[in-house]
Amino acid sequence: MYGSSRQFAEQYRKVGVTSSVSDADPHKLVALLLSGACERIRQAEACLLQGDQARKGKAIGEACAIVGHLNGTLDHEAGGEMAGNLSALYDYIAQRLTEANLHNDPSALHETLRLLGEIESAWNAIPLAQRQRPAASHA
Repeated sequence: MYGSSRQFAEQYRKVGVTSSVSDADPHKLVALLLSGACERIRQAEACLLQGDQARKGKAIGEACAIVGHLNGTLDHEAGGEMAGNLSALYDYIAQRLTEANLHNDPSALHETLRLLGEIESAWNAIPLAQRQRPAASHA
């Protein structure tokens, strides 16, 4: 459903993650990105409560970048309708994150965290045997 491992590794490095991603498979990289987006939304919530507008904006911006990357690397050909639905959900999450940032709206942050948490749970529930795509279908 998603693109190449290299794209994910590059995005993961861009958002300041210190763990090694060079040996991670595409499934693990998506999981790391989802986790990273959730972590940044939690940071944004904490900064909002503390009144730290600059750090709140930075954390939301990073979460938006991760969500945008995940959306942009969906494989619509292989993922079909599921990829289309996930893309629409990512678009909605990005919109709500933007609203949260503009209006200091903690409910929008909670909503995006819940939605990403559901995606993350479903992604992590994929059985190991189904995580590896056949070599012919790699992008």
